[in-house]
Amino acid sequence: MTANVAVETTPEAPLWNDPAQPVAARVDALIGAMTLQEKIAQLYGVWVGASDNGGEVAPHQHDMEEAVDLDALLPDGLGQLTRPFGTAPVDPALGALSLMRTQARIASANRFGIPAVAHEECLAGFAAWGATAYPVPLSWGATFDPELVRRMAAAIGADMRSVGVHQGLAPVLDVVRDARWGRVEETIGEDPYLVGTIGTAYVQGLESAGIVATLKHFVGYSASRAGRNLAPAPMGARERADVLLPPFEMAVREGGARSVMHAYNDIDGVPAAADETLLTGLLRDTWGFEGTVVADYFGIAFLKTLHGVAGDWAGAAGTALTAGVDIELPTVKTFGAPLAEAVAEGRVPEAVIDRALRRVLGQKAMLGLLDPDWSPVPPALDGADLDDPDALRGTVDLDRPGNRELAREIAERAVVLLTNDGTLPLTRPRRIALVGPNADEPTAVLGCYSFPLHVGVHHPGTPVGIDLPTLRDTLAAEFPDAEITVARGTGVDDGDTAGIADAVAAARDADVVVAVLGDRAGLFGRGTSGEGCDAESLALPGAQQHLLDALLDSGRPVVTVLLSGRPYALGRAVTESAAIVQSFFPGVAGTGAIAGVLSGRTAPSGRLPVSVPSGPGAQPTTYLGARLAQLSEVSNIDPTPAFGFGHGLTYTTFAWSDLAVDAEEAATDGEFGLALTVRNTGDRAGTEVVQLYLHDPVASVVQPVQRLVGYTRVPLEPGEARRIRVAVPADVASFTGRDGHRIVEPGRLELRLAASSTDTRLTATVTLTGPERRVDHTRRFHAAFTEEPAPQG
Repeated sequence: MTANVAVETTPEAPLWNDPAQPVAARVDALIGAMTLQEKIAQLYGVWVGASDNGGEVAPHQHDMEEAVDLDALLPDGLGQLTRPFGTAPVDPALGALSLMRTQARIASANRFGIPAVAHEECLAGFAAWGATAYPVPLSWGATFDPELVRRMAAAIGADMRSVGVHQGLAPVLDVVRDARWGRVEETIGEDPYLVGTIGTAYVQGLESAGIVATLKHFVGYSASRAGRNLAPAPMGARERADVLLPPFEMAVREGGARSVMHAYNDIDGVPAAADETLLTGLLRDTWGFEGTVVADYFGIAFLKTLHGVAGDWAGAAGTALTAGVDIELPTVKTFGAPLAEAVAEGRVPEAVIDRALRRVLGQKAMLGLLDPDWSPVPPALDGADLDDPDALRGTVDLDRPGNRELAREIAERAVVLLTNDGTLPLTRPRRIALVGPNADEPTAVLGCYSFPLHVGVHHPGTPVGIDLPTLRDTLAAEFPDAEITVARGTGVDDGDTAGIADAVAAARDADVVVAVLGDRAGLFGRGTSGEGCDAESLALPGAQQHLLDALLDSGRPVVTVLLSGRPYALGRAVTESAAIVQSFFPGVAGTGAIAGVLSGRTAPSGRLPVSVPSGPGAQPTTYLGARLAQLSEVSNIDPTPAFGFGHGLTYTTFAWSDLAVDAEEAATDGEFGLALTVRNTGDRAGTEVVQLYLHDPVASVVQPVQRLVGYTRVPLEPGEARRIRVAVPADVASFTGRDGHRIVEPGRLELRLAASSTDTRLTATVTLTGPERRVDHTRRFHAAFTEEPAPQG
């Protein structure tokens, strides 16, 4: 096969193939030429797996779907190809060849030469065999560094685009409301501003590479009752508007996301996939979103099987389409024959199909898939001999050194030092007891949507495809002169205590104990963290707390290291560990990042994106609680966290001083100006994260005690100081008022400059004056930080 496969055109090529024409005109012309069956075919995907010998993809069989006959479907066309790389292990070059050949087949089989949009998961890197596994989103949040996340997303997008993928199913913009939920690792954190800024940066990076970013899950999925996956989400309209929706608003407006995925949950009896006020009224009519809404996998069928708001498949299809869902994923179920029958019976107007089709084809036009010179050959195969699959094997590298360097940088910035009595950094220890279930486990750094744990576990005879050094490996390299004794102690969740005695013996013979605990990522019960792996409590899984307590009793300093997908209550370790290091599934470079922090080669600068609880049962709770959510004399449950949102230590100290307020009053449409000096008062370089929280003492509706409205990272050399200026628009004080509209109220506010939600350093008391003002999604989202050198001395 040659590299110049393209749609055949003539001098009288139809208008839809003319890229010089407006997209809307091209799409209208194409819709006008289509039959009903051809229209519907563009509104669903087919789940496939690429061929490891470069042949065409094969339909993937899932227990929730019927077999698909591609030969029967393709003459009408096809909207999407679901996860050709993310279904089975396949060499990237041969996967690209397989996808290329399939796209050529799809285009040649339908009258209009339209290929499919190929989509993949990219939650912690491109979910393909051999691709770099980056830190999970909870680690992105821990960096408090949007620009770094933007660079990572651009690299992920470039890899996807190089092999022929068009759309990525990320980022997850769900705000954590209950840390027992298994998918906490997929989120960015418990604060909507942090989630919005980091998530928007990811969208910008992915879109800059030409990949359609997909915001998920819209909306409420993370607010499920008791933290159970796919459970009802009991919440009021204000919680939805002020906590769960802002990250999506930001990513649509500032990120330019071109797709949104509906959530599985219902809110007050209305499933997201059937909510026209959400998917059309809010998303499109109010926010102006012009992209596509895709179904979460099987979510349209769930309207019949799980929600009971549709009596048959046609009813489910019509309900979802009317609500605003454009594309059924992962495969054809309700949008095929049932939808055609519903139109024929008059149950679904064809105009509703045309509305969705206009969005789908508009996106294909913008991706170049309707152009006359479109070619299925992806950039990675450009110029290659496409007739020799064996020669292609191994020629596409999705885990390049540049990727791993970027993964290292993120992993290092995401390590959070929770406590330290001075034991860290370790200074040339002679004997290290390396203890715990994650001490010598290669996959302990991976989240559930990494390819090895998401797909590779089903192919045990296939190599992992990427290098995953264990903490044992990286500590041996970090401390080459140390004697390292490894003892597992117990499993992640097997409850086995038989090995604890040996672990304690190893500890007593060591100078320092490094206890490596946490999670095993998996799906639907195969792990302790991940989709469908919800926790009954936030106690460490299995017998790990017993192991940790026994090590604390050993008489040796214990450095507790957590490789996990959620925060856990650590009991005595909070006060008795020599140090606690938290890393949220940090990816391929994660153990090296941890080893560097333990040795002091790198200075920790991560901050908690979620609170660490004091006890295992005080859930659900986040730092965003109102006054009634705090410790009180009328309840015996103390929700105060062991470590608050935004907390993190480093190996130096900082002094905050010289707070200046430009004016103590500003109009409800104005802004405040603040300035402070941050100085490194220690003897080594470090990074402080200046966080700005807003406290509204009196409001017309109950408010959180405080909420994050801005942040910035400030790297400083020993003795160096910087003057930080902050412009705080009144808009960041807005909230949803009693009438359901977002307002800025006049009144007194506290602007708290803090090292964390529990460590306020400087407070400015200011007042908003003038009339109450209504704002909307076009409001100013950010407090703007700028830096300038401060006088030394």
